[in-house]
Formats: sequence, C-alpha cells, structure tokens
Amino acid sequence: MARKPGAQAPRLDAIVLDDLVAGDPETLEPHDLYEGLRFEGADLAGRDLSGIRFRECLFDEVQAHDTALRGATFAEVEIHRLNAPIFSAPRAELRSVTIDGSRLGSAELYESGLSSVHISSTKLGFVNLSGATLLDVLFTGCTIDELDFGSAKLNRVAFVDCTIGVLNLNHATLANVDLRRAELVRIDGFTALAGATLSSGQVADLAPAFAEHLGIRVED
Repeated sequence: MARKPGAQAPRLDAIVLDDLVAGDPETLEPHDLYEGLRFEGADLAGRDLSGIRFRECLFDEVQAHDTALRGATFAEVEIHRLNAPIFSAPRAELRSVTIDGSRLGSAELYESGLSSVHISSTKLGFVNLSGATLLDVLFTGCTIDELDFGSAKLNRVAFVDCTIGVLNLNHATLANVDLRRAELVRIDGFTALAGATLSSGQVADLAPAFAEHLGIRVED
C-alpha cells in the first residue's frame, strides 16, 4: 500500500529589500501607501494608522503599543524587534512578511489574511487570529501563551521549536498543519484537529484529554 504523504511545509517567498530610504514616522497617515522605506527606532504608540499600506519596507526597533492598524497592509516587509504590549491590527493583510525577535502582548489579528509569513524568536501573549486565513505561515522558536484560531482557515502552517500554552481550534479548518515540533500544553477544539499532524508522543500526552472530550472512561 502506498504511504500517505506527510503535511506539506509552508512555502515562503524570499524578501529582497534594496536601496531603502530612511522614512519619517511623523509623516505616516492612515490609508496612505509607503514604499521602499526603512524605519528604525520609531515610536508609533497610540497613533491611528488604520488602512495604512507598506510595501517593500523594513522596521527595526519599533514601538507600536496600542497603534491602530485596522485593515493595514504589509507586503514584502521585514520587521525586527517590534515591541507592542497591545498590537491592534484586525482585518490586516500580511503578504511576504517576516517578524523576528519581537514581543507582542495582546495581538488582535482577527479576520486577517496571512500569506507567506515567518514569525521567529518572538514572545507572544494572547494572539487572536479568530476568523483569519493563514496560508504558508511558519512559526520558529516562539513562545505563545494563548493562540486563538477559532473559525480560522489554515493551510501549510507549521510550528518549529515553539511552546504554546493554549491552542484554541474551535470551528477551525485545518490542512497541512504541522504541530510535531511544538510543545502543546492544552488544546481546545479537538474536533478541528483533522488536517493536523502530531507526533506519536504528542498523541500519547494528549490521550487523557482526548478520552475526557469523547466521554471515555479509562480504567485498568
């Protein structure tokens, strides 16, 4: 019998940023488009930048606490050392984006679209991706307290060397979601695990929770 193929890995686009010009964060306005800029050490805390669009830009050491980024678009963007105790970007679009070495407390990204996104070496508190669509997304070396994928659609999503406190999958739709290299403390929404790949050790660790969820009494 032919062996079933494993989960497909995320396909990440290469980001090439050449000849960037220093950007002035004071000039940023909601709904405007900014291209080919570099922002270093910018403080955007408390600003209303709803609907803003960034293309081929780099952000380094940026403060974005409580910045309003509803409906914002980030395309071919690198983000390093972003700090935001509250990161508010619902209904945002992230296409070909890397986020590295950052700290986000409460990240509101519900109903957002993420495509070819790599998040690495980042500390995340509560991440709200409910109703979001994720295609080709990779988490590497991240610590996540709570990750809410409620009613989200995920395809080719993987976690490598990550720790997840609570993973909420209620009503989510999964395809090619690789959880084998994630440390999972608790999963809510077991019925949505179809389409995910777990290691045999993870399945064994989760067996009591599976049994409880299914109403199975286990006795020796």
